[in-house]
Amino acid sequence: MFKRILVALLAFLAFSVFAADANTASQADLETIKGIGPAIATRIIDERKNGNYKDWPDLVARVKGIGDKSAVKLSTAGLTVNGTPMNGAPPAAATAPTSAAKPAAAPASTAREIADAKKAAKAQKKADKATAAASAASAAAAAKKK
Repeated sequence: MFKRILVALLAFLAFSVFAADANTASQADLETIKGIGPAIATRIIDERKNGNYKDWPDLVARVKGIGDKSAVKLSTAGLTVNGTPMNGAPPAAATAPTSAAKPAAAPASTAREIADAKKAAKAQKKADKATAAASAASAAAAAKKK
């Protein structure tokens, strides 16, 4: 049980480390988001000089190279606008403010830990269902005996 909690916590931290807000992130912070390279990061920062992005549609309209589909992918990868993920995109695990000292890419062990956390959660859900079914069958048998 403790292992599962630890793995889930590590997964949460891994996602929170790579979250970046389009209005406040540096070039390096933006480039840590999967799908944003130097060119897109530069465009986001250059356009931001004309004023902060109000919301996702504003970002999509102002930054050449980001459309609706890529915006969903970027939001899923951890990019936010004013701290919010794009509507219609699955929320990232966390959208914590970014820090200046970040690694350039996720270590391989982090990706493995995230995959292990997903597998553990799936196995736990399956075990919970089996326990509930066994409990219901046991209660039905007990009620039948009375």
